[in-house]
Amino acid sequence: MHTLGPLSAVRWTACLLVLCALTRTAAAAESLIETMRGAQNIGAEQCIACHRDTNQHFAHTAHAKVFALAPHNELEARNCEACHGPGSLHQIDPLAKGKIIGFSRGSGIAVSTMNGQCLQCHRGQERMHWPGSMHELQGLACSDCHNPMAKLSAQGLERKPAIAEACFGCHQQQRLQFNKQSHMPLLEGKMTCTDCHNPHGSTTQSLLKADTVNDTCYQCHAEKRGPFLWEHAPVRENCLNCHNPHGSNHEYLLTSARPMLCQQCHAQTRHPNDLFTAGNLANGPFPDERLVNRSCQNCHSQIHGSNHPSGVYMHR
Repeated sequence: MHTLGPLSAVRWTACLLVLCALTRTAAAAESLIETMRGAQNIGAEQCIACHRDTNQHFAHTAHAKVFALAPHNELEARNCEACHGPGSLHQIDPLAKGKIIGFSRGSGIAVSTMNGQCLQCHRGQERMHWPGSMHELQGLACSDCHNPMAKLSAQGLERKPAIAEACFGCHQQQRLQFNKQSHMPLLEGKMTCTDCHNPHGSTTQSLLKADTVNDTCYQCHAEKRGPFLWEHAPVRENCLNCHNPHGSNHEYLLTSARPMLCQQCHAQTRHPNDLFTAGNLANGPFPDERLVNRSCQNCHSQIHGSNHPSGVYMHR
């Protein structure tokens, strides 16, 4: 009996995800046609007659300027109806759901239909991997993160003033981690979630912008990339073996304090097999001189890798 190898299984899984995404897209298109059957365009002036307050907020956005001043095609020239669809049925019965495409959870419009409207223009590039991505599979709507009707953020028409605030609405665990003692400078405004992640989809499960965790870290920490003459195996494998990228109560985002972190691997030979405890730390009742200051890195300073001919133990 023939069995699929790991690579073939991955390819089949990818094909199934794409097929599911295409099926949902086709279903969304069919639902949209059914929703707007018989409707006709009425022009932006008719929309503004009732939605004056909404128009005042919308007039400052990038969408409004493009649609009104420099439309690239016939679709953009429809202004409001480019996104919301023909408005004649909505004009006749404004309170009825399903007569126009709304972008809220209570509009009665399927998420796939709402997203399909956005993807008319915003397909490809950073959104190339949106079909089948983690956010798409979880039923996330574009309007859950973005508010195209008002300029609430500096860029991207986010629903919140900062990208991190929009992400933290769902990612509460990461919010907690960023409030720990040691954390990436996200709360200080020196970076954003999208410096590492692509919320619109990528080839990785965590929506990383690079192919691997290490490649993502190397974008800023290039000095850790190597290649090194003497490599440290866990560093080469995955930065997350030692670091928590969102935040930690240990210095340098470490997953646990030194020397306990080092002894998770180094506990079999030579002096590392002396099991150190909190009492052996510099502020403990039985301090060990090897644990003062940077602990193991007092001697093994090149912990990420060494290029010195005598650096086999990362001493130099």
